[in-house]
Amino acid sequence: MMSRVAGFVLIVAIDVSAVVGAIAHGRVAKAAVEPASQLVTVEPGVQLQVLDWGGRGRPLVFLAGLGDTAHVYDQFAPRFTAQYHVYGITRRGFGASSKPEPTDANYSAARLGEDVVAVIDALHLDRPVLAGHSIAGEELSWVGSHDPNKVAGLIYLDAGDAYGFYDRARGDTWIDMLAVKRQLDGLRAGAIIDQAWRTGLEANAAQLEKDLKTDVQEWSAIPDAAAPPPPPPIPLPVLFGEEKFTTIHDPAMAIFACPHDLSGMFRGPLEGDAAAQAAMKANDLKRCSEQSAAFEAAMPWVPVVRIRDANHHVFVSNPEVVERAMNDFLAKLPAQ
Repeated sequence: MMSRVAGFVLIVAIDVSAVVGAIAHGRVAKAAVEPASQLVTVEPGVQLQVLDWGGRGRPLVFLAGLGDTAHVYDQFAPRFTAQYHVYGITRRGFGASSKPEPTDANYSAARLGEDVVAVIDALHLDRPVLAGHSIAGEELSWVGSHDPNKVAGLIYLDAGDAYGFYDRARGDTWIDMLAVKRQLDGLRAGAIIDQAWRTGLEANAAQLEKDLKTDVQEWSAIPDAAAPPPPPPIPLPVLFGEEKFTTIHDPAMAIFACPHDLSGMFRGPLEGDAAAQAAMKANDLKRCSEQSAAFEAAMPWVPVVRIRDANHHVFVSNPEVVERAMNDFLAKLPAQ
């Protein structure tokens, strides 16, 4: 799989759903309401841009996907200001936010999750609801796993893939590869090769082998992609900082684009390749169906909404459906 899709996968999220929507799709429209902007310090020398669309009531905080800034919500966020005070955070490394050195430690899931909590504390937000798109699912899950009392709820906007929820039964090539890498990195940091280390490596390597065999089978009908350009420096440490999140403890809901609108990927070499297009559609449907079902089964208290033929930026391609689903969820949360 890695050789076949590295051109799009490494930059966006190491899975089909993360490359489906054109990132620019959410950036081209003029803001419905121009938000106020401020820089919030989350650690010495690091500030994040926080947008404020105004409103009153419970805070609702939007987190952008990989490569986007909080401005991706300029058209969507004002839909909620009648009942909520709406904010958006641009993660470190992007837009007007600080850009620390691109090391794994500076962009790990824990570091990014702690940034969100730091913004909540700095702005004195009283248990906001977090709504995150795509890779922001890892920030939602980190907060929901490590600091659940900080928030009232979590909303996954096509953000429930392996970076937001790891399905132990199915595994994930990228996440399991990172597990092997971290064990090997541990040796350099002084880990002892004892029985526990060997057992852990054996289990991680066996899972990765299983993942790779599945990838080869699923992608066998899809032509190899052309050699990609070198990826930009910032997304890589974000991807290398992903973790295994297997449950969350907050009220939550998940919206999945399932199946995705893949039309943007069928230009260029795949434009006339009906067999490859059919294989990619089948693979996408299988992956999103299995992932959303696993999310639902592991956390039955979490309502899961599936939107057919939606863009990865579901709040751009299907704003009314997403708004309605979010409002249904938000209305059921206990009052502050």
